[in-house]
Amino acid sequence: MEIKKLSKTKDKLTFEIRGINHSYVNTIRRLILSEVPTLAIEDVEFKKNHSILYDEIVAHRLGLVPLKTDLKSADEKTEVQFTLKTKGPGYVYASDLKSKDTKCKPVHPKMPIVKLLEKQELQLVATAKLGNGKQHMKWSPGAVYYTQESTITINNKSPKLEEFKSKYPPQAFDKKGQLDKKGIIDNNLVDACEGVCEEVLKVDYSNTDFIFTVESWGQLECKEMVVKAIDIFNNQLTEFSKLIKK
Repeated sequence: MEIKKLSKTKDKLTFEIRGINHSYVNTIRRLILSEVPTLAIEDVEFKKNHSILYDEIVAHRLGLVPLKTDLKSADEKTEVQFTLKTKGPGYVYASDLKSKDTKCKPVHPKMPIVKLLEKQELQLVATAKLGNGKQHMKWSPGAVYYTQESTITINNKSPKLEEFKSKYPPQAFDKKGQLDKKGIIDNNLVDACEGVCEEVLKVDYSNTDFIFTVESWGQLECKEMVVKAIDIFNNQLTEFSKLIKK
């Protein structure tokens, strides 16, 4: 197996994996989405709620606030408590949640929860618990997807180019009006160009090489998500091996 990083930003990682199969790469994808743990608000005790939203709706919105998660201490600390006490007028933001653990705080401080009018108050105690996407999507750490690596063959001299030109996305062409392989790949237009006319553009997909993309909601870094998923997979395989031997 070979792994090559293609691009990396704060919340997105794209890399190439060579020499594996669909089953393995899809297992990694599913483990990240459903097994990698994060913190999310699960229980909310309301002291005062004068807002226009019912308690249940406010609690639901709080549950969807991404919380920074420290996996190194996750085993010892599976719960974190937050308090919120504010008075209108004005918006209540995620930053108004005061955490008892400085490492665990909202990823997006300006995420709005509710709007309070003058003299309206909101007071509550919220408990964030460690969970995973298998239990509820609010614990899922991000979006994960992969594509088969493609080989694109273009024939810009084909007499059929003019006939099918309007069927291809405009972004697939360069300034000279020629189909451009780089533009197609950079704009993620491979699927849109496939099957229009193979005499003009043909796409062949690999069954052993894949482009893997991880997008984080912010609770964890992309690399953490992948490494943790592989650790979970290794532990599951070890356990499975012991059970077979029994």
